[in-house]
Amino acid sequence: MSDKNDFRRNPDEVYGKAMRAGRRTYFFDVRATRGEDYYLTITESKKHSSEYGEEYYKKHKIYLYKEDFESFKHLLNEMIEYIERRLERKSFEGDSYENPAGPSADFDFDDL
Repeated sequence: MSDKNDFRRNPDEVYGKAMRAGRRTYFFDVRATRGEDYYLTITESKKHSSEYGEEYYKKHKIYLYKEDFESFKHLLNEMIEYIERRLERKSFEGDSYENPAGPSADFDFDDL
């Protein structure tokens, strides 16, 4: 992740980091309200090309307010753990191979 504090574009931006992920970039920005309250914006920016070859970015933004931090964090961690468990189970399932002739099928490599 890169730190983008050195070139704040908006006065309400307090702190930010960017994470590149292939054609996508995720921006995590802490912003301040007029009352000096903080909130988080998460922006996904994805590069696209028009039919004329011009490049442009589609952006999707989530605003997360401090009263929702704990619930959001809890659900995000739960979803990530669920995916990791499923992938772990899949990798173990994919690693095991059962011989269709049965576990006791014997053959000699010299016969091949």
